[in-house]
Amino acid sequence: MEDTKSLYMMTLGCPKNRVDSEVMLGTLQHHGYKLVQEASEAQVIVVNTCAFIGPAKQESVDSILEMAELKKSGACKTLVVTGCLSQRYGQELAKEMPEVDHFLGTSAYAQIGDLLAAEASPRQVIPDPDYIHDANTPRVNSMPKYTAYLKVSEGCDNACAFCIIPTLRGGQRSRPIDDIVTEATRLAESGVQELNLVAQDLTAYGHDLPGKPKLHDLLKALVKVDVKWIRLHYAYPRVFPDELIDVMATEPKIARYLDMPVQHVSDKLLLSMKRGRNSEFLKSLLAKLRERVPGLVMRTSLIVGLPGETEEDFEMLKEFVKQQRFERLGVFQYSDEEGTAAYDLPDKVPQKTIERRWREVMAIQKRINREQNKKLVGKRLEVLVEGPAPETEHLLVGRHQGQAPDIDGMVYINDGLAYPGELVTVEVTEAHDYDLVARVVERPDPKQRQHTARDAHPAPVSLGTKPRTATHAE
Repeated sequence: MEDTKSLYMMTLGCPKNRVDSEVMLGTLQHHGYKLVQEASEAQVIVVNTCAFIGPAKQESVDSILEMAELKKSGACKTLVVTGCLSQRYGQELAKEMPEVDHFLGTSAYAQIGDLLAAEASPRQVIPDPDYIHDANTPRVNSMPKYTAYLKVSEGCDNACAFCIIPTLRGGQRSRPIDDIVTEATRLAESGVQELNLVAQDLTAYGHDLPGKPKLHDLLKALVKVDVKWIRLHYAYPRVFPDELIDVMATEPKIARYLDMPVQHVSDKLLLSMKRGRNSEFLKSLLAKLRERVPGLVMRTSLIVGLPGETEEDFEMLKEFVKQQRFERLGVFQYSDEEGTAAYDLPDKVPQKTIERRWREVMAIQKRINREQNKKLVGKRLEVLVEGPAPETEHLLVGRHQGQAPDIDGMVYINDGLAYPGELVTVEVTEAHDYDLVARVVERPDPKQRQHTARDAHPAPVSLGTKPRTATHAE
């Protein structure tokens, strides 16, 4: 076998992209590659790109060009570009970027090891998007040992007017329940305590499988796995049966957290967005969830500036945000993407107006966050400790059930000690706009502490992931 090659992987975009990078990492390790933490030291560099909206595409292009410079100044001999940007613009990129050796689409990433091992392999491998990994596919968890993303399906059968994802990722492809549970069990056996379920459309899970299992069927199987928290991301608000709400309300392992993008509240815009439901349905569903799942932390995302959005529509949206008081909120500035239905809509909103509307909604939400966090002062919360708090005066940092990794705030601990991966009880002593400060008041029993210390939870594998903000809008 050829000498081991050094590998650097940069991941852009959403957690679903991270899972794809973890599959590539597992595949390449199987082929003898060794991950390095600095791009300048790598013989092979992989950039896993995002192309969801304009800023994401620009970030992807900039990152590719930055890595391409290392073919001149660093150890890099091979540069590979994968993911949504390759899928969408493979032909154009190949012409414009001769320094890139291979372009792989969204269904070709698992082939990367064989392609790089071949003496003569095609420069572009961009098949129709139809692949999803299974429990037997090599994968390396790049998160801290105690947390992981679990992709339960790929692709999307919705046709939202603003979204290019079905074109890039294909139609919905759900994994069978047994296969998902097998992967979840292996993750739990490796030390994972927190599973973050991701998909393009989580609530549509299973409709494409034999027997048409539902998301609540999957959750009932997953709660038997030895983990502490199971968190739900990207739950499209079109089909939301009572059985799903019942599981969320009664199963203690299901985190009291729901990521459900509603996008807007104007019926006119929901119709032009092709969201399939009106404002009455959304408000009724939100009220039902609040009533039946006590303590639920709601995350949503909104879009401002869709073609046709008037000031009246926008005022309606602001009032909706004030009334709903979401615990977590991400706001998109509409991006005019060729190939989407919204691209052909009339009455485009000027960019300055879009930016102003974005600032106004975010200012409202910032006040809501501050007020909600202040109400937590003096309360006790269960926190998953992540480790030392870098570049702060605090000792440790962690997250409670209502804080998802990467996109939400943190709990900083300035009194008390704990190991990374421990679940401890803290008392909140300070509240800020997005973060909390707390002190440890209770730790696990000594046997669990010894187990955690003996595991010596390692630092996460670095995929060169850039800091994320709440920018998903699927």
